[in-house]
Amino acid sequence: MRVVIVGATGNIGTSIIRALEDEPEVDSILGLARRLPEQEFPKTEFAAADVATDDLTPHFRGADAAVLLAWLIQPSRDLNKLWMVNVEGTMRAARAAKEAGVPALVYSSSVGAYSPGPKDRRVDESWPPGGIPGSYYAVHKAEVERRLDRFEREAPGVRVVRMRPALVFKREAASGIRRLFAGPFLPGPLLRPELIPVVPAIENLRGQVVHSYDVGEAFRRAIVREVRGAFNLAAEPPVDAIELGRVLNARPVPFPPSLARAAVLLSWKMRLQPVSPGWLEMALSIPLMDTSRAREELGWTPQRSAADAILDLLQGLREGAGLKTPPLSPHTGGPFRIREILTGVGRREP
Repeated sequence: MRVVIVGATGNIGTSIIRALEDEPEVDSILGLARRLPEQEFPKTEFAAADVATDDLTPHFRGADAAVLLAWLIQPSRDLNKLWMVNVEGTMRAARAAKEAGVPALVYSSSVGAYSPGPKDRRVDESWPPGGIPGSYYAVHKAEVERRLDRFEREAPGVRVVRMRPALVFKREAASGIRRLFAGPFLPGPLLRPELIPVVPAIENLRGQVVHSYDVGEAFRRAIVREVRGAFNLAAEPPVDAIELGRVLNARPVPFPPSLARAAVLLSWKMRLQPVSPGWLEMALSIPLMDTSRAREELGWTPQRSAADAILDLLQGLREGAGLKTPPLSPHTGGPFRIREILTGVGRREP
C-alpha cells in the first residue's frame, strides 16, 4: 500500500508517518510539502509541491490513499493567501487525487469546523459543521467540509474520511506551535508549572486537547480500514480553568470575557502576537465532542490524557523542541526569532 501525505512535515503529518512506520500494510509513503525537510523518516520519500499552484496529479498516481493536511495558519494577516491554500488548495489536491485514481481520501478537518455548541454535554459527528463566525480558521474548515459534501456526491467511488481533532499537542511541535500561536516574545524557559501561579478562568473557555501521537494513530486506522465519514478525536478530560489549574498546580482566577477579548485585540493590533481575535471567539464557541464513533469503528482510544498532552507541549516550549522540518524547526524563525519580528508577526511567513 502506498500513501501520499499532503502537508507531511507539520505537527500531524510527522505523527502519521510515525504511526505508519510499523504498519505492515503500508509499503511506502510520499510526503508532499512546499519546503523539503532535512530529517529522514522510515519508508518515506519527499517531494516539493504547492497545493495552490502546482500540478499535483502526477504525485498521486499509484497511491492507495491520500491524506490531506496542507493548511496555513500564518500569515494570519493575509486572508487571501490563507483562503487560496486552505480552501482552494485542499480541493485542488482532492480533485487531483480523484483524477489520479486514488480510492481513499483522509482529510484533516477540526473541531473548529463545527457550529457553536454546548460546553456541558458532548456532540457527535452529526452536529452541523457550519464554523464559527469571525474565525477565519473555522470558516475555512467549514467551507472545505461543504465542498467535500459535493465532492462525495460527484465521486461516490472515492472513500472520504474526515478527521475532526481537538487541539493537537506534542513536544516536538512546540517550536512550530509557539511561532504560530504565541509569537516571538513568549519566554519559553519560564513556562514551568512552578512559575505559573494562576490561570485565567474565562466563562465558556472550555475545550479539548489530544496528543499528536494519538491523532497519528487514528489516521493510521482510518487509512487501512474501510471506514467513511467523520470522526471526532479528543482526549479526556475536557480542559477548563479548573482542570488546567489542577495540572499546573495553579489557582483559577476569574477573568471577564470582555477583558480577554480586549487584550487579544490590542496585542494583535500592536503586533505582539500573531493570533487574531477570531481564535478566542472560536475557543469560546466550539462544542465538546463525543468520540464514541472513533472508539467503536476505528477501535481508537487515546493512550495519553489531556494533561499528558499539555505537559508534553510545555516541556517542548521550555526546551525549544522541534524536528528538522520547516514547520517544526526551532530555526525557522531565525536567530533570536528575528525573522518572525521582521515579517510583521503574522503579516508574512518567516
